[in-house]
Amino acid sequence: MGSGETSPTMVTPHQRILADVPATGRIVLDTPFGFQENADELTTRLEDYFANSVGTNTTAVSLRTTELSAGEIASAVAKVHSANWVFAGPGSPSYALKVWRETGIAPHFDEVLQRGVIVLASAAALTAGAYTIPVYEIYKVGQDPFWNEGLNLLGRHTGLNAVVIPHFDNSEGGTHDTRFCYMGERRLRMLEAQLPADVFVLGVDEHTGVSFDLDTHVVRVFGRGSMTVRKGDHVWQVKSGDETTIEEIAKQADVERVITETTEPLFVAADQVEELLETGNVLAAVDALLELDEMDRDIDTRATVHALITRLGQLAASPRVDLQSVVGPYIEALLQARNAARSGGRWDEADAIRDQLTSLQVTIKDTADGSQWDIQSS
Repeated sequence: MGSGETSPTMVTPHQRILADVPATGRIVLDTPFGFQENADELTTRLEDYFANSVGTNTTAVSLRTTELSAGEIASAVAKVHSANWVFAGPGSPSYALKVWRETGIAPHFDEVLQRGVIVLASAAALTAGAYTIPVYEIYKVGQDPFWNEGLNLLGRHTGLNAVVIPHFDNSEGGTHDTRFCYMGERRLRMLEAQLPADVFVLGVDEHTGVSFDLDTHVVRVFGRGSMTVRKGDHVWQVKSGDETTIEEIAKQADVERVITETTEPLFVAADQVEELLETGNVLAAVDALLELDEMDRDIDTRATVHALITRLGQLAASPRVDLQSVVGPYIEALLQARNAARSGGRWDEADAIRDQLTSLQVTIKDTADGSQWDIQSS
């Protein structure tokens, strides 16, 4: 969505999008505006809009900074990983990218798209392409035009190697050109000159949205404006109410679609661990979790481990389970994972497990003979 994501114009589009999405797992992610002093107020406004105007309840997932505890990051990752619909909107695209990358949450957007919907609006829309305009840094601070690396969700899932520019028809400048997300023609030309030859501009007007159906390859434009494909001096538009295809967009941009694999072995392993947990095979699940020690400890791996730790904690806290026969093994499993993390010097993982155990009212005592635990009875 180019802008106006919480305006009356977008109520019906939101309702149509949500019509095919399960009623559970609908989350609003606050990262793009997480640096703002009024972030709480903005989150409440979004929840109120979807509840009162669109008619759906959403869950706010807070991931405003990289300074959160390991447990808090793990919880946010787990919620995104299992979501069916994710919304992110206004704020700073460069700030959102930094937080999403450093917390390891970005790859889980791919998981959502394999079964559900992601709605990126305004600032968040800028992150969807191969590269991202750092709008504040250029327009407000005055830095020379440059690109940040984007999430490239669009490229991985449609094969379209593009940069997404919302606010494409902005006219707030009055006496100066603020089209193209406040860049204007002069700065957009400078930015285009820095792009690889196979990357094009996909512009979305204000109060306008573009939906990509990954199954049918149909692309629909809705709202009050147009979608623009721009490559060099060639400009092609699709107006609101009309539709095209992913293949036609590639043809108009004179680029070849490049489809990349989006399912990493890491996520397959994560699904297997969750399945083992669901069926009660705790020890096998922990063995599979600890096998991740054989992989590079990059950001994505850490985020997945954190999500699985959170899952273990959630199952241990389940009111269905018996304290002695089920909760005990889960806690032992968490301690086993914690000991492995401490031995490997992965203190962020050890902290995440400690946070989970603390939330379960589990007291840990580290002794020369190993870690012992006790749980407070409710």
